Amino acid sequence: MRGRFVTFEGIEGSGKSTQISLLQSYLAGKGIPVVLTREPGGTPIGDQIRRILLDPANKALDPLAELLLYGASRAQHLREVIRPALASGTVVLCDRFSDATLAYQGFGRGLATGGIEELDRIVTAGLRPDLTVLIDIDARTGLGRARGRNADQGLHAESRFEDEDIAFHTRVRDGYLLLAEKDRDRYRIVNGDRTPEKIQADIRNLVDRLLAD
Repeated sequence: MRGRFVTFEGIEGSGKSTQISLLQSYLAGKGIPVVLTREPGGTPIGDQIRRILLDPANKALDPLAELLLYGASRAQHLREVIRPALASGTVVLCDRFSDATLAYQGFGRGLATGGIEELDRIVTAGLRPDLTVLIDIDARTGLGRARGRNADQGLHAESRFEDEDIAFHTRVRDGYLLLAEKDRDRYRIVNGDRTPEKIQADIRNLVDRLLAD
């Protein structure tokens, strides 16, 4: 039986990584086979692409080149990690997927969303998540959190998107909300401006219902 595919989306500083890790521990504790992965990255080749995409030294990276690099990372990720795990009946938790490309490269960078969707259909062969959890938070709040985290943890090697201005991150957030509005069957919006415990409780309820169906 095919596993379930759950993706997490949100702007920088929304708390995705914390919440997806907590959910992995919760599911594993219930004896449910689960894989936690991320984009860009998730494979050795994808991690090399990730370094290019997130390195703040690469300010000259063209938006179209950026888009194609995300597609390349996703193709490798699907082949090596996501499809095999789903085929084995495992729950796949993925920190960002196709919706992130629409939000960041489409709404954020201004590339045509129709072209992005066409490329993604080629890369994914139509594979869609069973559930997408959008952790929503004000763009200014999220960006402040992300920049503070990078300073505290020395994550400057992956700060290229955090270096974008507030207008960019506002467009990304607005894009996510529009995507969620257009696909209400798949998307669930979770308020990210609360304690991690309250956010996690909502997410567990959503995933428990998905797995019970």
